[in-house]
Amino acid sequence: MSEMHLKDALDTLKTTGVRITPQRHAILEYLIQSMIHPTADDIYKALCDKFPNMSVATVYNNLRVFREVGLVKELTYGDAASRFDFVTGDHYHMICESCGKIVDFHYPGLNEVEQFASHVTGFEVNSHRLEVYGTCPDCIAVGAKKIQ
Repeated sequence: MSEMHLKDALDTLKTTGVRITPQRHAILEYLIQSMIHPTADDIYKALCDKFPNMSVATVYNNLRVFREVGLVKELTYGDAASRFDFVTGDHYHMICESCGKIVDFHYPGLNEVEQFASHVTGFEVNSHRLEVYGTCPDCIAVGAKKIQ
């Protein structure tokens, strides 16, 4: 399935006039295969051995290009580093407060909430974001081991 996502993403870049460089291809492939919602630094660390001349700035610049053409979403959480999500369709995030892991989950769209918010405030709603916070199974297991 990720091969098809990669091909579609590369086609999107080509049709928008973006040149496909080896670094761009590798960053995109990493984003598609990685379900961890990586930071630019995570991507850099994963690929720097393969591309020793690549800088963190190169990663940021490519992520900006991907965001501009709609291939990735940038997730910002306060002062923490932005994370990047290849899945741009409607979905939500479960975030571990202990380790920071982010996991996608799907739920029927919150269209009624958007309509209500628009009605009450007069705003024109463009999008929404839902985040649920808790403790992931790995951190729960570590916590249970400490108690024993």
